[in-house]
Amino acid sequence: MEKDEFRTGKINLDKTLKLLIKLNIPFDYVHVKYVFKPKTGTITIEEFRAIYRTLAHRTEIHELFCSYSPNRKILPEINLIEFLRKEQFVIDAAEAIASELIAKYEPIEEVQRKKQMSFEGFLRYMNSKDCLIYKREHTIVYQNMSHPLRDYFISSSHNTYLISDQLIGPSHLWGYSSALMKGCRCLEIDCWDGPQNDPIVYHGHTLTSKITFRTVIEVIDKYAFVVSDYPLVLSLENHCSPKQQEVMADYLETILGDKLLTTIIGDTFPTDLPSPEALKFKILVKNKKVGTLEETVLRRGLDSHGEIGEFVEEVEQSEDDEADESTPVLPKSPQLKRRNAVKRSPPPPRKKRKVKIKKVKLAMELSELVIYTKAEKFKSFEHSRANQKFYEMNSIGETKARKLAKQTANEFVLHTAKFITRIYPKGTRATSSNYNPQEFWNVGCQMVALNFQTPGLQMELQNGKFMDNGCCGYLLKPEFMRGSTTQFNPYNVTGNHNPVTLSIRLISGYQLPPSNLSRTNKADPLVQIEIHGVPEDQVKQQTCVIKSNALCPRWNETFTFNIQVPELALVRFSVEDQISLAANEFLGQYTLPLMCMNKGYRHVPLFSKLGDRLDPASLFVYIWYY
Repeated sequence: MEKDEFRTGKINLDKTLKLLIKLNIPFDYVHVKYVFKPKTGTITIEEFRAIYRTLAHRTEIHELFCSYSPNRKILPEINLIEFLRKEQFVIDAAEAIASELIAKYEPIEEVQRKKQMSFEGFLRYMNSKDCLIYKREHTIVYQNMSHPLRDYFISSSHNTYLISDQLIGPSHLWGYSSALMKGCRCLEIDCWDGPQNDPIVYHGHTLTSKITFRTVIEVIDKYAFVVSDYPLVLSLENHCSPKQQEVMADYLETILGDKLLTTIIGDTFPTDLPSPEALKFKILVKNKKVGTLEETVLRRGLDSHGEIGEFVEEVEQSEDDEADESTPVLPKSPQLKRRNAVKRSPPPPRKKRKVKIKKVKLAMELSELVIYTKAEKFKSFEHSRANQKFYEMNSIGETKARKLAKQTANEFVLHTAKFITRIYPKGTRATSSNYNPQEFWNVGCQMVALNFQTPGLQMELQNGKFMDNGCCGYLLKPEFMRGSTTQFNPYNVTGNHNPVTLSIRLISGYQLPPSNLSRTNKADPLVQIEIHGVPEDQVKQQTCVIKSNALCPRWNETFTFNIQVPELALVRFSVEDQISLAANEFLGQYTLPLMCMNKGYRHVPLFSKLGDRLDPASLFVYIWYY
């Protein structure tokens, strides 16, 4: 095949790329262009073979092959079985599995017939999905989906309609389709009265552009169950008059049809939330509600058109509390800040909480659509214990939630074991920045809402965590976060947890993404390995810097981590280019739950800042834990 291409003696860059594709060699154009540097613009078959070897022949994998191959050329089936058992932890490795791998990856028919593997076949196996770091069995739904909804972490988005910042950015339907395609199961819709009695969606009191509520529901209808079969919650941030609330209810019913949950499941009145399994392909409305679920069930079948319900709500305002989540707080001007800083006067005494009584008017037609997700103002854990019903849930702003988590972590865990709790970013995050979701997962919060439109570490943790359980957007919480008498406290881990010792040998990198700041394919790469979990487990270690080599840097460094609460731990690999002693440039990353890691020799794919796969860039590692 090679020789056919070289009939004319030489080939150019374009043909080189085509030939590499034909030979199934993954490559990054920048690396090939750099290795391909003839003076004439064409290369001979020998020069091509050199390029092929540079890209395809991985020394570190060859060394591994030779350590199991008796003659360093061929790997007999019996040696392959030994390799699978010893190094890849395939406990049940036997002839059947080895034969299957030989048939799948060995390109030379004669070798295949003899039930052997050449280095070429071994290399293909090591680069395949069979050797990914991520456990294949976790790429499908494998968890028990029959627990009550509150027993799951639920992938949740904040201000889903925004695709950039919170003040002047565009509102766009793409925000909804893209969040749903990422497996999100709780969307936020900020609704306001629009012209011609047609409700609109935008970030109130700001210059963000407006879209109609109808088109939002049409997009949700189209994309709701493309990625996941499990229930979708629409969190309505409702500022509409009762008249336009009726229009909203009408759109929800007519556009979503049977997908919309409009009453309880089953004939007997429930005492607990249904499961994701029982709510498959259903869309739930989260909003305030007049009266109780019992009353709604009794009124079933009655026409509530034109009826308006009313209830009284206490609105507390104090200095440290956040504004309502839909009210953006404009940042103070730097001049003001500077002027204040100079005076250095003692802080004024804390103001007492002012309690205002507000009458809330709700169209009964919309209120009746709220079944298992009634929005209830959070007062205190004590108040919830005494008064909150199983179908009522709270939304707590990040500042208040952080305070509660630090001061009364176990009470927070007990609260989330009983009730769904949603956390949302504070109003001062004008640029749509995100908080670290880990601190709220640590206390069992089910809906930790993030700005999906903002890339960065926080969304990488979100995407890494929710890759688990087949990307379905629901993750069963660990058992110690579900019991009504749990004593779990993430800030003080005691009791019978099963700590894990994790060992990662970072062997090498392969065709790492070139740095934007270098003119060639060179970079000075280093890798940071981070553990995100309970505070005691948070740690970061890094490799040395390999100078001027993004093509195939070798580290061979081993890192060991002692992890107290493995069920909550995420492992993040971050590849950076050292630009100076003070600054690194991000090249790519990969984040996954510790419990989803395969043992043995594995490759780690890399993703860009925006979450795109940077094929063929990868890291080669050896993983072991007990």
